[in-house]
Amino acid sequence: MQKLRLVNPTALSLPAVAIVLLVVGTRLRGYFFGTYSPAIPSGSGVRNSTSAVAGRVPEGCDIFRGEWVPDDGAPYYTNRSCAFIQEHQNCMKYGRPDLGFLRWRWRPDGCELARFDAARFLQVVRNRSMAFVGDSLARNHMQSLVCLLSKVEYPTDISTTDDQEFRTLYYESHDFTLSIFRSPFLVKANLSDNDPDHGLWNLYLDEPDDAWLPFVSGADYIIISAASWFTHPSMFYEAGGRLVGCKSCGIPGVPELTLRYSLRAAFRTALRAIAGLEGFTGTAIVRTLTPTSHFEGGEWDKGGDCRRTRPYAARVGVSGQDLELHEAQVEEFAAAKEEAARGRRGGMRMMLMDTTAAMVLRPDGHPSRYGHWAHENVTLYNDCVHWCLPGPVDVWNEMLLHMLLAAA
Repeated sequence: MQKLRLVNPTALSLPAVAIVLLVVGTRLRGYFFGTYSPAIPSGSGVRNSTSAVAGRVPEGCDIFRGEWVPDDGAPYYTNRSCAFIQEHQNCMKYGRPDLGFLRWRWRPDGCELARFDAARFLQVVRNRSMAFVGDSLARNHMQSLVCLLSKVEYPTDISTTDDQEFRTLYYESHDFTLSIFRSPFLVKANLSDNDPDHGLWNLYLDEPDDAWLPFVSGADYIIISAASWFTHPSMFYEAGGRLVGCKSCGIPGVPELTLRYSLRAAFRTALRAIAGLEGFTGTAIVRTLTPTSHFEGGEWDKGGDCRRTRPYAARVGVSGQDLELHEAQVEEFAAAKEEAARGRRGGMRMMLMDTTAAMVLRPDGHPSRYGHWAHENVTLYNDCVHWCLPGPVDVWNEMLLHMLLAAA
């Protein structure tokens, strides 16, 4: 298979952090590679819990339904042992006082999810390539993976662009290529003005984004995700640029459509585009949305915050806007998988990574105010969307490893 290599893409000029982060000045502009030098040599684990779970999950066990249970063995890494943590998610560095949020692991109903095994993961993906496509939560996911893998090997940055939103890393010892492509809507989009947080976006819902599509046909795995940016006021275009409606545009004569409409259309377009890639015989993985419901005491831009220090004690179901968007993602995935099967796409596989139910239980896992030093003069919204590293987001890669092993 053709190896994935990042070509310098003609990408949209999009803001560095979705929805909740508006940074003034350059000091807080985090680069993909952090400023820490590893304090723990590669190959020496941060922890080695005697209660570590190993082995395969029994066939038929739904790893996406379960509960968070106390775990005295976490975390896998720290901000001192991993140099790849985005500044805004570096909660340890910026003084988060409660670290109890690190002492939990995900236990599916009726089975145990194996601990992340970096050596095993790299063995599974040897001689292969993986591309993450989406918004800053896709980057959050990828950086978690890089930190987890750093126990075994540190990658080389082989990117051919200086744009920090489009990076390609190479694990030479395992011939494994890992890339990130920023595309918050998955489809073509542009901003009508210079206010990325409150401005009006133009979304071309039936046109896949050229920031990622031309560059992933050689990938063995494509992991796509998106949701948060669809809450922005937007104009919706289809059928060759015809305006079909909007979300919160307030323009007379333009039909008001739902978030579900735009997100559903974008995922349909992205998944069909992947299925139509010339020569693609890899695996497309859809990761469902991370909750947008963890703000308390106000909206994201009106003082809302997330100060909880432990998971919800009772199982909280996905509801409201999160449920609406989650259903749209799952339904579009199912439709695309069936369509690909009917088309008999030789060798192509589609998988659903349904992380939403697990993450809705973790309002304690966000950076909140701990994405910068308290004394710094910056304008920074409380972040209740992204995830601290290390933190609950690391379970996404435990789930990913299980999925890769199950499909092997």
